[in-house]
Amino acid sequence: MKKRKIWQPLAAGILTSLLLTSPVYAEVSVSQPLEHKPKVEAAEGKLKVEPLSKSVMPEANLQKEQSKAADNAAKAAPYVGSLVAKVSLIGIDNLDQEKIKEVLKMKPGTTFTSDGFEADMRSLYETGLFYEITPSFREVPEGVQIDYTIMENPAFVQLDVEGNTKISTAEIRKMVDIPKGQVLNTKKVNEGARRIESEYSKQGYILARVNDIRLLPDGHLAILINEGVVEDFKIKGNTKTKDYVITREMKLKKGQPFNAKAARRSMQRIYNLGYFEDVNIKLNPGQQQNTVVVEITVSEMSTGTFGIGAGYSDADGILGMISIGDKNFRGTGDKVNLRWEFGGDDVYNKNYELSYVRPWIDNKQTTMGITIYNMTNEYVDYNRDSDEIARYYKKRRGEEISFSRVTDNEFITNSVTLKNRDDSYVKPVSGYKYQYFEGYDLDGTQQSADVIAERQAQNFGLTRSVIFARTLDSRDNIYDPHEGKRNNYSVEVASFGGDFSFQKYSADYRYYYRQGVNNVIAVNLGVGFANGDMPLSQRFSVGGSDTLRGYRDDIFKGNSMLRGSVEYRIPLVKKVQGVVFTDAGYAWSKDYGENNFELGLMKYSAGIGLRINSPLGPLRLDYGIPLNGGDGGRFHFSFGGQF
Repeated sequence: MKKRKIWQPLAAGILTSLLLTSPVYAEVSVSQPLEHKPKVEAAEGKLKVEPLSKSVMPEANLQKEQSKAADNAAKAAPYVGSLVAKVSLIGIDNLDQEKIKEVLKMKPGTTFTSDGFEADMRSLYETGLFYEITPSFREVPEGVQIDYTIMENPAFVQLDVEGNTKISTAEIRKMVDIPKGQVLNTKKVNEGARRIESEYSKQGYILARVNDIRLLPDGHLAILINEGVVEDFKIKGNTKTKDYVITREMKLKKGQPFNAKAARRSMQRIYNLGYFEDVNIKLNPGQQQNTVVVEITVSEMSTGTFGIGAGYSDADGILGMISIGDKNFRGTGDKVNLRWEFGGDDVYNKNYELSYVRPWIDNKQTTMGITIYNMTNEYVDYNRDSDEIARYYKKRRGEEISFSRVTDNEFITNSVTLKNRDDSYVKPVSGYKYQYFEGYDLDGTQQSADVIAERQAQNFGLTRSVIFARTLDSRDNIYDPHEGKRNNYSVEVASFGGDFSFQKYSADYRYYYRQGVNNVIAVNLGVGFANGDMPLSQRFSVGGSDTLRGYRDDIFKGNSMLRGSVEYRIPLVKKVQGVVFTDAGYAWSKDYGENNFELGLMKYSAGIGLRINSPLGPLRLDYGIPLNGGDGGRFHFSFGGQF
């Protein structure tokens, strides 16, 4: 059978009788126009989808069937109250006539009633085996004889499907599951059509409908599927952000079937850009039948940052700092940030850090980032007893360039970073007695010039390395995750003419479990190991607000590391979250004769905290109490999102 013939109207009312006389099957015969729009609404990262109403019969055909039923009732009226003498089924050639008679309630010897007649007509149609039934009545001496002239459905030959792109024809044939060579049962066709729509809906294609079903006299059954296509996108609410910055994050594409799961993910991706306070998606009817225009409404937030600071000291004089940046530069989605410190002596007067990130440098979602820096800051180093052994100024200057690309799995990103970094010792902080890098130890011993040179050479110098990373990120909201996970694996290889040669391996695991509506259990685990000659500044570090609260920042440094944190997060008021946490961690150093991953040295802490979404950005305030070691409880205050 040629496909061009499938959708031609059939003669003798076959289509009307087959599909519309049965009230059950009418539900899937023709799709309703898009009068009641499905909605995809978002509020603070939540999505609600209301599917379209089920298919209904066309009003004209419904009236025709009602008219036929009224004519049959009129013909039967004169015989109401008579005794049923005989019931005949005329026209059955391929079916068991006696078995079919079992569905009839008015059998010989019963009284003829209008309700019984309507029930028997309905029962015959609901067998699904006939496309037309014409009743007639004859008065006989014993009462009334009922003759049902029946037109059998043809034997099923083949199922043809059109309009399907997301579910294969082979899969659809399995769902319909009609044996070849048997009289076609429209009840089973109806059930198969419902299974088709159910499977489409399960996969997220909530607009997909079995739009038409037709049976040709030669036994070919044809199903037309309308998958509900995205006709266009409409962006509203963006005054700064370019339209393409929003649409390129859409998992939905023009000309492709609408998918509620893809719409939900698209909304998450747009929200995760960090440019919008709110994102809403809704569907408007398209110009073609069962097509939609996806309307995306955003509420923009301020993405620019500006900071200024000043200070004074007797040693350095007046110091100043200016920081300016924008994570949505000129509405293009580019990120730019510049920090400049000035004033004082030669320690501070050349401090700057410039970073630029360009997402989507091609249509494969490749991101490029460049950072250039020349910063001199004050640093503090500790020994294993939490004693300060050095306060000094260190200059950190260099360049980094990175490229990342999303894989075929949109949740997985691969990246490579080239790093050229020079750490140099500047001078000790004045007024501090013990200076490890000046040769002064805690016991008052002053080391020789050779020891001083060796200590500085071990910790300062040029690092040239390549970092390979792979990240899986399925969090629902990267700023305040409630579900999903983020797993990162990285390998850094250093050499390439630098002063240090090492290999650094690390993994970071983050998991989020929703508790009730808004409470969350968050788990963060980290592990690291390094081989080779690695400077102190680039070793693994544990301690402080990001790893081990209740302890000094970066107090434990070493060539191997293990850490873990568990938080229970509870919303208190709008934009304020309470946190109960416990941390564990340690970094093992060969400088202190420690063995890698010697678990008996692990440190533990617990505490409480607050998370505040302020106009200046996310704020974190924690109070941690060491459970073994440490020097008492400690507050930690920092800017930036939580893990």
